[in-house]
Amino acid sequence: MKRSALLCILASTTIIVSCTSTKITSSWREPDKAVAISTLTKVLVVALFKNETSRHKAEDQMATYLNGKGIVSYNYLKEHLDNKNEDGLREKIKAAGFDGAVTMRLVDVDQERIYTPDNRSFYPSYYRNFSGYYYRSSSYFSNPGYYSTTKTYVIETNVYSIKEDKIIWSALTKTTDPAGVDKMMEEVTKVVYNKMLKEGFVNK
Repeated sequence: MKRSALLCILASTTIIVSCTSTKITSSWREPDKAVAISTLTKVLVVALFKNETSRHKAEDQMATYLNGKGIVSYNYLKEHLDNKNEDGLREKIKAAGFDGAVTMRLVDVDQERIYTPDNRSFYPSYYRNFSGYYYRSSSYFSNPGYYSTTKTYVIETNVYSIKEDKIIWSALTKTTDPAGVDKMMEEVTKVVYNKMLKEGFVNK
């Protein structure tokens, strides 16, 4: 194989591997609202997932973008707050000096069954050296069709101002067939953070 052809294949492979399966499908922000991470004191990070391991991984991943100011809920809430008292929850978070909160929630898991049809290839003309009958009877071979299932995870990410007590940013993401929870949350947090930076909602 020529060196140039090999480089093309390697380049194509790199592009495919590096492509993310997570896309933002919709987003909203309070008009003209912007947040400077450098001015924040503390941000509560909350992942509302049933699986505790997934929750921990999601919160840890999101906290990495907050320059040491992210406080994961799996450590904080159990010790400080009563989840059954909404007013008490609000007042304690304010009193603790939190500037804001980031929440992530699994909204939906969509499964789609896809059929891939068979792939038929005709023999070229120089295969006709066995017999006319054989050629007419076996003029093509076929790879049978098959079904495959894809899973799409829809995650909602919200940003709240604790001082103003209101939502200031929100987005929905879709991740198709992620390679595990770690990979999915890495993609989701990266896509969400880049979206905030691009639209000027977050400033480093």
